[in-house]
Amino acid sequence: MVLDLVVIAQSPAWVDQARDTAGDLQVSFLEEAPAELPSNRVALVLGEDGWSLQQGGKGAPGPVRVDFASGAVDHRRRFGGGKGQSIIRALGLKGSYRPSVLDATAGLGRDSFVFATQGCEVTLLERAPAVYTLLRDGLERGRYEPEVAEVLGRMRLQRAHAQTFLAEAAAEGTQWDVVYLDPMFPHRTKSALVKKEMRVFRELLGDDLDADSLLPLAWEVARYRVVVKRPRQAPWLGERKPDYSLEGKSGRFDLYVRAALPAATDSPASPG
Repeated sequence: MVLDLVVIAQSPAWVDQARDTAGDLQVSFLEEAPAELPSNRVALVLGEDGWSLQQGGKGAPGPVRVDFASGAVDHRRRFGGGKGQSIIRALGLKGSYRPSVLDATAGLGRDSFVFATQGCEVTLLERAPAVYTLLRDGLERGRYEPEVAEVLGRMRLQRAHAQTFLAEAAAEGTQWDVVYLDPMFPHRTKSALVKKEMRVFRELLGDDLDADSLLPLAWEVARYRVVVKRPRQAPWLGERKPDYSLEGKSGRFDLYVRAALPAATDSPASPG
């Protein structure tokens, strides 16, 4: 079941902005917040703490927000292992070399934030309007937080469909050192282990049925490699065998290598 999206303001102070956003997203705006959201709806809610996404129905998970300055995301920044993380090793950081990265399936921006903490310039693409709204809000609020403002300054968000963006970039000859793909994998379980945001996203957006088409497009704009994040037991994206993989307990990174990474002193400029 794909849910119906509505926009709600938590107080009169936010009504104008919320109504404008509803118009931009071409979804319904509710003048008053209902006592309880029905199970077939998910609400994009604007309040004092910014935007959040709340699924309706009994037993629904709590609201999903983007906050780079606190919680699990900030904890990962401070204690996540730095260059030793598999996700960073997959990028190929060497010495002072920092690749430019295109995250074509940005979602809530958590992986892009990890790349940026290590000094990478990151372009983020998000096609889902509701998710884009959450991510833009988190980036805007985070730039007022001294501890993460510099990191977020290396992240540039665009509302774009990955297939269209990649095809246009290839036609223009635009490249990034690394293209990163993390398409939503169609889990069929309702296990509590599935993160609440993934449960909401799957209900709201459905599966990424066109995910396999991303790999050949990403290959055309990757200067050195394409990195694909997958569940550990998932098939290769597009049934294309990677050059090698970095495996963890629950997931892996499949690497498709186009050329050797440059020496630290030879890093090319990021795309404009």
